[in-house]
Amino acid sequence: MLAEGYTPPPLVRAYRGERLETPPVWFMRQAGRSLPEYRELRVGTDMLDACLNPELASEITLQPVRRHGVDAGIFFSDIVIPVKLAGVDVRIVAGRGPVLEHPVRTAADVAALPVLDPAALAPIREAVALTVAQLGPAPLIGFAGAPYTLASYLVEGGPSKEQLKTRALMHSDPATWTALLSWCAGITGAFLAAQIESGASAGQLFDSWAGSLSLADYTAQVAPFSVRALEPVRELGVPLIHFGVGTGELLAAMRDIGVDAVGVDWRLPLDEAARRLGGDVTLQGNIDPALLHAPWPVLEAHVRDVIERGRAARAHVLNLGHGVPPDTDPTVLTRIVEFVHRDA
Repeated sequence: MLAEGYTPPPLVRAYRGERLETPPVWFMRQAGRSLPEYRELRVGTDMLDACLNPELASEITLQPVRRHGVDAGIFFSDIVIPVKLAGVDVRIVAGRGPVLEHPVRTAADVAALPVLDPAALAPIREAVALTVAQLGPAPLIGFAGAPYTLASYLVEGGPSKEQLKTRALMHSDPATWTALLSWCAGITGAFLAAQIESGASAGQLFDSWAGSLSLADYTAQVAPFSVRALEPVRELGVPLIHFGVGTGELLAAMRDIGVDAVGVDWRLPLDEAARRLGGDVTLQGNIDPALLHAPWPVLEAHVRDVIERGRAARAHVLNLGHGVPPDTDPTVLTRIVEFVHRDA
């Protein structure tokens, strides 16, 4: 029960639709690879092992909040962690990303996928609780990969630019596709719910590969499973955000799965996104990550423009149009936060 007179943090209020004078700001992938303190902490530790070590995952989540003064932490994890927790053999290959020894491409492969034991989520719950206890007034955002993106990793056996095998399976074997996406929705929902039940104040569903889909395929073959993934989370009462890369033509369908905010990548101006979506959703984004490498006057002008265009939405949370590139100078991110809090 919330204390009498409790005021939610600005980020939560913005996600729920309150127009604030200064937009809250955080960055996707703010925790991790761009920070020297992260690289030092990770020496000798595998990526997935780091995600499943509660003390380590918590410390990595907290690092950018301390350094940059952002308005939220984003739980440090990897998109395939729920797959691993379910018992699927997946590993991170340097320079490539998540790789599966045995891709999932047939009805028998899907039938053999293990059931996620709720007890396996214990390190996630512990990491979130440790983090929330140390964040102070800043809220924590939970994170999970959307069912389509998880399915893409499973079918392709690793990262893929076009998801050709995945999209072929979608159309050639509808029953297997439904079974696979149902399995992915189940582990996604359990993973995200564990974070929110342990103290996260919002949840973001991240669909890395949805931009490869047509609107018709997304609406018929993918969106229903994203809805299903959010079912165990919706009743927990926190704001929900949906973000995908290259999804400018899918934004309305992504909103319609039932979220409070939609993330927009750098390709579509926020005022145009607001025009397409109407006034009942908060927008998140959408600084071009490439401009983090531009001279400050160029970047400052761009940030001002993003904020100005964001005024077309009911509310706005400032973020990047994708994640922080690994070679980003961290002082640039700190400068953006200071600029927004002081001058924007």
